[in-house]
Amino acid sequence: MSEDERARRWQLLLGPAAGDEVPLGEDDQRRDAVLTGLYGGGASAEDGGNRGGGLGASAPVLHRWLGDVRRYFPASVVRVVQRDALERLGLRQLLLEPELLSSVEPDVSLVSTLVSLSSAIPARTRETARLVVRTVVEDVEKRLRDRLVTAVHGALDHARRTRRPRVADVDWSATVRANLRHYQPRRNTLVVQDLVGRTRRTRSASLRDVVLLVDQSGSMAESVVHAAVLGASLASIRSLRTSLVVFDTEVVDLTEALDDPVDLLFSTQLGGGTDVNRAVAYAQTLVRRPADTVIVLISDLFEGGSAAELRRRVRELVSSGVTVVVLLSLSDGGTPSYDHELAAHLSELGAPAFACTPDRFPDLLATALRREDVAAWAERSDLPVGR
Repeated sequence: MSEDERARRWQLLLGPAAGDEVPLGEDDQRRDAVLTGLYGGGASAEDGGNRGGGLGASAPVLHRWLGDVRRYFPASVVRVVQRDALERLGLRQLLLEPELLSSVEPDVSLVSTLVSLSSAIPARTRETARLVVRTVVEDVEKRLRDRLVTAVHGALDHARRTRRPRVADVDWSATVRANLRHYQPRRNTLVVQDLVGRTRRTRSASLRDVVLLVDQSGSMAESVVHAAVLGASLASIRSLRTSLVVFDTEVVDLTEALDDPVDLLFSTQLGGGTDVNRAVAYAQTLVRRPADTVIVLISDLFEGGSAAELRRRVRELVSSGVTVVVLLSLSDGGTPSYDHELAAHLSELGAPAFACTPDRFPDLLATALRREDVAAWAERSDLPVGR
C-alpha cells in the first residue's frame, strides 16, 4: 500500500480529527460527509463535505444521506450504518416517512424496528412499511424454506422406518443401501439381512405437533421475525401441526395468521415485560400426544413471572415425554444476554438451552423430531449452550 493510500484511509477513518492534510477526491468527500454526519457530529451529505451542520431533521436531507450511504458503501456496511443511525441520530420517527423507507437497505433489524413501531406508523406510510417487511420476509424464506422442509421430511421419514415391514411396505432402495456390506462379488449376489420399510400412514400416526413459543419482549425482536418466517414454512408441511404463540406478560396464539408471516409480524407487540411461566402453561394445553410433541421456547429467560412454577411445568412436560428445547435467541446476533441460572436449571431438567442461528434451526428441529439428544447436537454444532 502506498503512502498516499495509507494517508487517504487515515483521513477517512479519523474524519474531522485528521484535519485537511490529504486532499480528498469528490467521491471520498461524499464518503467522508456520510461518516462525519453520523459519527463526527458534523457534515451532511448535501453540503459537499464541509464539516458542521448535521443531517438536520428534514426528510429530503436524510433521504439524500441514506442514498449516499447505499451508493458509497457495500450492503454489509450499509446495515451497520443504518443501525447506528437509528440510535445515534434518533431516526426512528423519521423512518416513518414513506420516502425514507423506500431508501433504506431492508434487513431484519429494520423489520424489527418497523414492527415495534407498527402502532405509531401513520396511514400514508403503512403500505410502504409492509413492502419493506415483505422484502425481508421473502428473502429469509428463500434462504431457509427448502432446507427446513427437507430436514423435517427426512426426520419424519426416519421415524416411520421399521426393520420388520410387511412385504408391501418394504423400502427397497433403503434396503439395498443398508445391505451393501453383504454383497458377494463372486456370486454377484446381495444377501439381504435387514429389511427397511415404512409403517403405514394414518392421519393420527403421521402428524407431529410443533409449538413455537416466542418471547416478544424488546430484546427478542429479531428472534420474533425469524420465528414468524420459520413458523409459516412449517405450517405448510402437512405432516406437522404447527402452532405459534407469542407472549410478554400476556399470551397470544397467532397460529391462524401463519399463512402470512407479514400479517403475523404486524400482529405482534414488541416490547413490554415477560411471563414465561404463563406462556408455558398455555403450551401445556396444546399437548395432545406428548411423545409426538416438540415445544421450542424462544426466550432470553429474564422471567417476570414465577421461575419456580416455570421449572415445575418444564419438569412435567419433559417427564410426560414432550421434547422441550429452549432457544436463548434465534438470530445471527451472536451470544445473547440471558438468565444464566434459569437456563442452567432448565437444561438440568432435560430442556437444553442454547442460542441458535436461523440457518441451524432446520437441523435442530430434525434432531428433535427424531427424538435424538438435542443437547449433544448443540455441543457438536458449537452453539452457545446455556449454563
